[in-house]
Amino acid sequence: MTTVRIVIAPQEFKGTLTAREAVRAMAEGAAKALAGADIVEVPLSDGGPGLLEVVLTAKDGRAQTTTVRDPLGRNVNAEWGLLADGSSVIEMAAAAGLWRVSENERDPSSATTYGVGQLILEALGHSCRRIVVGLGGSATNDGGAGMAAALGARFLDGAGGMLPPGGGSLARLNRIEVSGLDRRLSEVEVIAATDVRNPLCGPNGSSLVYGKQKGASPGQAAELDAALEHYATIVEHDLGIRVIEAPGAGAAGGLGAGLIAFAGAEIRSGFDVVAEIVGLRERIEGADLVLTGEGRLDGQTGFGKTVSGVVELANESSVPVLVIPGSLGDGWEALSSDVNAIEPVVGELATMEEAMARPSETLALAVRRAVARWRRRS
Repeated sequence: MTTVRIVIAPQEFKGTLTAREAVRAMAEGAAKALAGADIVEVPLSDGGPGLLEVVLTAKDGRAQTTTVRDPLGRNVNAEWGLLADGSSVIEMAAAAGLWRVSENERDPSSATTYGVGQLILEALGHSCRRIVVGLGGSATNDGGAGMAAALGARFLDGAGGMLPPGGGSLARLNRIEVSGLDRRLSEVEVIAATDVRNPLCGPNGSSLVYGKQKGASPGQAAELDAALEHYATIVEHDLGIRVIEAPGAGAAGGLGAGLIAFAGAEIRSGFDVVAEIVGLRERIEGADLVLTGEGRLDGQTGFGKTVSGVVELANESSVPVLVIPGSLGDGWEALSSDVNAIEPVVGELATMEEAMARPSETLALAVRRAVARWRRRS
């Protein structure tokens, strides 16, 4: 009898399981449903929090720890990854993430990405030729100005004074000096990995869409949006680089725009970047079944999210695919025509409270049921 090969490739189940924990739970369920199966575990990320763990799990590399500034300028220890091929992986959230500040400390007007620039400097110091920066989970809205300041750029007001950190001060920006920008940036490839395509400004920009979750009032979000628009104008005038309309420039409070302008970064789909690093396409080819999942499957899943990317690759290789989300939200049906089955944890198997209390156990049970049903039908 031919051994069934199952590729398990979920992202994190936000709030309950990391991608690696989800893979392990799903593998347990699949093994119980189909004894003797060859199970290939491939935890994934869309470029947000969890990116480093996923890459280090898949590649030959090691975690590094560097002391950097958090969003409020306090010294913290942040991890980043150094891979054997000479490339590095940085999560911006490790330095400037929302998790770094308490709810009553949230203030996107003063929060800075300076620590992200310090991590990039550390990677440059290790002679890295390729730097992947994951954008997601930010507490900041400074357009990457803090990051650029750490790398040697200077942001000046009309009197020639240095602007204080944060997105609010960008409204007073008069001139940008880049003569002190680290020259090593011109020798490296910088990839900004993100699952969002928001422009820098406007109704779909970083301030108006994501400002509230970072602590901004509606009025403050409008002020930050205007400040970023002014910032983009000065960037274009002084650097000759237009960032205001670039897809993904608004990711991580405009850090996407800063990476384009000061590090020559290419904005790419976080899923695509991770899929290439872990060799997902090659792992799926020749498999008998693919399993994927996320915490909540809804109408947004189809817009560059990890699950939709896995489904697309499985379909291209004509491999059956089962989606096992934690729960279903509005618009989840949009993905149903491209998969063999969608089997959520919450529903017949468990309540939301039970799933949150026992996430690994209930996910394993859901996978066991889904794989058993698929086996009976195939």
